[in-house]
Formats: sequence, C-alpha cells, structure tokens
Amino acid sequence: MIPVQGYSGKRVIVLGLGRSGLATARALRAGGADALCWDDNEAARDRAADEGFTLHKLTGPDAFQDVAAFITSPGIPHLYPAPNPHIARAMAAGVPVDNDIGLFFRSFATRDWDRFDTSPRVIAITGSNGKSTTSALLHHVLDQAGHRTQLAGNIGRGVLDIDPAEDGDIVVLELSSYQTELARALTPDIAVFTNLSPDHLDRHGGMGGYFAAKARLFTQGAPDRAIIGVDEPEGVYLSNQLSVAAEDDRVIRISSQKLSGPGWYVTARKGFLSESRKGRQVTSIDLRPIAGLPGAHNHQNAACAYAAARTLGLAPRVIEAGFSSFQGLPHRSQIVGEANGVRFVNDSKATNVDSAAKALAAFANIRWIAGGLGKEGGLGPLAQATGSVRKAYYIGRSAAEFALELPGLDHAVCETMDRAVAQAVAEADPGDTILLAPAAASFDQYDSFEKRGEDFMAEAAKYL
Repeated sequence: MIPVQGYSGKRVIVLGLGRSGLATARALRAGGADALCWDDNEAARDRAADEGFTLHKLTGPDAFQDVAAFITSPGIPHLYPAPNPHIARAMAAGVPVDNDIGLFFRSFATRDWDRFDTSPRVIAITGSNGKSTTSALLHHVLDQAGHRTQLAGNIGRGVLDIDPAEDGDIVVLELSSYQTELARALTPDIAVFTNLSPDHLDRHGGMGGYFAAKARLFTQGAPDRAIIGVDEPEGVYLSNQLSVAAEDDRVIRISSQKLSGPGWYVTARKGFLSESRKGRQVTSIDLRPIAGLPGAHNHQNAACAYAAARTLGLAPRVIEAGFSSFQGLPHRSQIVGEANGVRFVNDSKATNVDSAAKALAAFANIRWIAGGLGKEGGLGPLAQATGSVRKAYYIGRSAAEFALELPGLDHAVCETMDRAVAQAVAEADPGDTILLAPAAASFDQYDSFEKRGEDFMAEAAKYL
C-alpha cells in the first residue's frame, strides 16, 4: 500500500467504493487522514463499514464542512455528459476534486528514496487501443530481464494498492482517459501514447475532449521521455508539441509506416520491428513467429513496449527474448483452441470500431461474432475492414442495427452467444477462424467484456 501524503489529520471524502475506491480509503487512512466514505450502492457501503470506515452522506447542509479533498472513482462523471450531483456539490463548495491517480503521484516518492542507488521510475501508458497489452508486455519484459516491477492502474492492482518502492523499482501503469482527465498530479518518468480512435465521446464531450484527457499525461506530466504513436493526426500534433527539434530524442515516434529523419523512431511494418536513431537503423526484430503477439495491432503494441524498454537501457536481444515468452492477455486476440481445422479466437476487449478492425486484420477466413451495446458513430468505418470476413453473426442489443450498417456483408442475427457460436461452427470450414470481436460495449448482456469473453470461451469449449 502507498500511504497518501499531505492529508494527515484532515477529512477527505471518498466517493465510489469499488476496487480503487476502497484501496484509496485504506491508503488515506494509512497516511493519517480521516476517510469519509460514500457510495450510492448499499452493498458497497456495507463493505466499507465492515472495514471500519465512516460512512458520510453527501446530501446534508454540512456535508462538505472542513473537508480538505473529494476523491472520486474514475468511472463517475464529473463534467460530461452531466456532473454527478455529489461531485457538483463538492465543486460548488470549493472542495478540490481529485482521483486515486493524482494521490498516487503526490505520494509515491518518499524520503526513503534518498538512500537508493537508483531512483524508482514510473512508466504510464495511455491510448485508445492496445494500452493493456503494451503495459502487460512491458511488465513481462522487465520481469524476465530481472527487474523488480509492478503492474497497476487500469490493469492489475489499484495504484495505491501496490507495494512501496524499493531501490530501482519500475512501476508500469495503464491509465484510461477517465483516470488522466481529473488527476491533479501526473508526473511519470516515461509516458506512452499508443494511438487514438473515437471512444467514450459522451464522457468527454466529443473527440477534442477525449484527446485532451489523454494529452494531459504529457502536457501536465512533462515526462523525461515521451513515446508517441504518430499514425493519427493527434499523435503527430502531440509529438510536435513535445519536441524542440527534429533530432530531439526525448520523443520517440512509433508508427506502422516508414519514418525517416534524425530523430528516434520505432516502426512495426509487415511483421518486422525496426529501431532507427539519427538516421540509422539500430536493430530489427521479426515479430511474426511470436504467438502471443498476433496481428499488426499487436506489433504496434510491441513497438511501444520496445521503445519504453530501450529508454530504460535494455538491449534489443533482451527485449526480443521477453517478447518471445509473452503469452498475451485474456480477451485480446486470445487463441482459445482449434478443432477440425477451425480456430476460436476471443477478442472481447475489441469494444470499439478501431480495435475490432485491427482484430479483423489479424486473421483470414473469419466467422465474425459481433454486437452488444453499440457506440456513437456506428460501424461505417468497419466496411473497409471486412474483406476477410466470410460471414458475421450478430448478438446483443445492437444486432439488428449492425446488420443494417454493413448491408453488403453476409450475416445472421443470432442475438445470443450460444446461438452465434453454434451457427458459426455449423457453417465453418477447415481453415476458418471464429472470431469474437464485438465492436461494442458488453453492458446489454454482460457485466463486463471479461464476462462476455468467458461466455464465448465456454461456448467454444463445447466443440473443442
């Protein structure tokens, strides 16, 4: 646990008592603060009360009296599409609003670091797609290379739930836009921006607000090194804003296209990762045989993780060895099994159009299971990505709408996972891949994308 600094003897409200909320309350208490807890869900309040926390209603006239800070869970909106009423009252009362990420960055460093030979470092990774795989891959490479490392944030443990730093520690954080948009402190040593595509637009008031939330990690955090995917205009803009000259190697540009010039570049093209510095190629890695990194989208993730590892001084051969032993993450191009020449792949994490397109590009002869709770913008951009799809099987609330949005694609409206898998299996030929890449949220039928992926794997297991 990371005890929160700066609030000893002060009253601090914690709103939202899920995994990160309870961890925040514990860390505040460990730092000497009086954590006042609230959640509109009674069961969540009961769990906090069982740990001895004070439950504090937020509707009374004195709810914010003598309160030093208001810490909200990232999933609770504070501005768009409408502020949560509790947060709105806190802001109206002049109480500073923050989240656990802000508390982490103001509390992680301690005076104990003065005795370390090597200061601990924090690598923060954000972006629309690939940030989980990039984070887990980098963590794995560091671990395999013998570094003491912890994985936290939007993956693994809550940021305040990790262990206090020891000499030379490296913390890898996956940060969502929900986490970066409100944090009052953002000071990573290395920051990574994988890519940007439309997502969570209602939460951020549009694409500009979404990009601004991601960009805060760089513009406010001022990392020593910035690793930026430049295949979208926003990445090009961000890398330009952060560099002072073309040869400024504090910015490492990542791309699926060939880059040239005096800067520091890492590209992933046609299955090969290439590093170039000062106009010269440094190394090349063949990513195609690595089972845990299938497809061009995972090759981009590998390029981001490679660049971060290189800034830490790891040799290319050490990074390549770590890549080779990486098993991939559940629900992200996860190969479930194969039967009668038909492969089952679970990419339930492909919850938006861009991530689904990348999953579709990674395989051939696809029986595509898609659908769920559709997102703003529709499926139009996917029309150019379905060349390998033999037939689509639509599930969930948006099943009928998906069928209308991609009219030229052979399809069946199945509504449920069991029907979709059964029909896909019945119609599949040897060499086909039955791919779950929903291009939609899961919350119409499942509690999470993980539950949706688990359901797909359970149905697939009937035929394996």
